[in-house]
Amino acid sequence: MFDRLSDTNRRAFIDGVKTLSPAVPATFSWGLVTGIAMAKSVLTVPQALGMSLAAYAGSSQLAVLPLFAAKLPLWTILLTAAMVNLRFVIFSAGLAPHFAYLPLRRRLVLGYFNGDIIYLMFSKRNFPVGYQPGKEAFFWGMAATSWSSWQVSSIAGILLASLFPDNWGLELAGTLALIPLIVSAIATRSTLAAVGVASVIALITLDLPYRLSLPLAVVSALLAGTFVDLMAEKMGARAKSKAASAASSKNPRSVR
Repeated sequence: MFDRLSDTNRRAFIDGVKTLSPAVPATFSWGLVTGIAMAKSVLTVPQALGMSLAAYAGSSQLAVLPLFAAKLPLWTILLTAAMVNLRFVIFSAGLAPHFAYLPLRRRLVLGYFNGDIIYLMFSKRNFPVGYQPGKEAFFWGMAATSWSSWQVSSIAGILLASLFPDNWGLELAGTLALIPLIVSAIATRSTLAAVGVASVIALITLDLPYRLSLPLAVVSALLAGTFVDLMAEKMGARAKSKAASAASSKNPRSVR
């Protein structure tokens, strides 16, 4: 299948693999932590394997495990998972203009493979919307790398959970590995504002039920980033207006 790709798509796919490669250690660590947690919960090994393949969302998988153990109603478990995964709706909305030309079935597959780091690195490329040769192949290069590293580590954690002591601190290692990726993405004032506001909101609302702190942090980040962008546009428009006024005052003949 790889050989049947055009040269442009082949290069773009490899570029996607290389782009996401620095995130593999963080992804592997989180997948391992999630697999171990599922194996040591009330889930059986087949159930844990099925969740890893079907859900493919570590945060929601970890969030619902205590609810399974407490034997809470199914609606509570589904609501918690939906709240934690609400950010994927935003990610999908961000990708929609880039892949709107694809049929629905293909877009649904893209949505399954989308993720936090994939969306972050895809957005950093500043692709123009609509069809562009190699853009979808670049996405698939990142998606294949992320999905395979996650599933390998998650399944390894499920099958080898008894070999990993609880005091190894793998969850902290995964968090620390993600920090450089987040910091590297802060390239604009709006991004800095979004990260800062999201961090504060997440800490303030940490004890809310159903992991509501996560969607609240995401929404707050969007509002903060949008506000900073709007302020920057207004300031830019005012600067252009002042420059135009200054130029016209120096050269009154240009004004008719």
